[in-house]
Amino acid sequence: MPPDEAGALSEQLDELAGILAGLGTADWSRPTRCDGWDVADVVLHLAQTNEMAVASLEGRYPESVARLTAGLPPARDVDEGAASMVAQERGQPTSAVRHRWLESARALAAGAGTADPSVRVMWVAGLLSARTLTTTRLAETWIHTGDVAEAVGVTLAPAERLRAVARLAWRTLPYAFERANRRLGGPVAFHLRGPSGAAWDLVPDDEPLTVIRGSGPELCLVAARRLRPEQTGLTAEGPDGPAVLELVRTYA
Repeated sequence: MPPDEAGALSEQLDELAGILAGLGTADWSRPTRCDGWDVADVVLHLAQTNEMAVASLEGRYPESVARLTAGLPPARDVDEGAASMVAQERGQPTSAVRHRWLESARALAAGAGTADPSVRVMWVAGLLSARTLTTTRLAETWIHTGDVAEAVGVTLAPAERLRAVARLAWRTLPYAFERANRRLGGPVAFHLRGPSGAAWDLVPDDEPLTVIRGSGPELCLVAARRLRPEQTGLTAEGPDGPAVLELVRTYA
């Protein structure tokens, strides 16, 4: 994989590993902003989905899903399925949860680093490129790193690697509108700034009808459903502006 995505994923995994290494026993049971989940639940969820991603890269995705969902009733949606998988394995020793996540993170970083970025692999929403799968894992790991950090009182600085997350949110806008049964009226451009002040310009081939401007990390937090658009300095110009900020997601 190109270092842009695989390297960013590796950095994000390292950031979470550093936080987990410093946790005390009580920290693992602290509630997070994920409804009904404590820190141990969030880390277990990441371990489970990392294992699914590794299996996807190795052509074993159906077998991995079957193992993780064995004995569970059919889920109505992705969120319900994730909650059921966590509930089924909840209560393990925190040392075991941390070890499982570490092993899954090592395997994921290795797999993402050696995969052909253009190969098509299976994932929750269907077939996608290995590059896109790597970016979705970056996005989800970043989101839940923030959830864990907030729960245990760790302050994280935004990083330039989030540009890949912003790009994912921009590229999946048509899918976000389709899922909401809304119509995207035309091309959208993002003119964002990274933490260093670097420009994150995501521009379509055709002339954009809608332009989103502002902080790249804030846009990522809106797409992650961790900030509301009105809590940010983001601005929207054009006919689809408010809808873009309402519907944008990382689809991690």
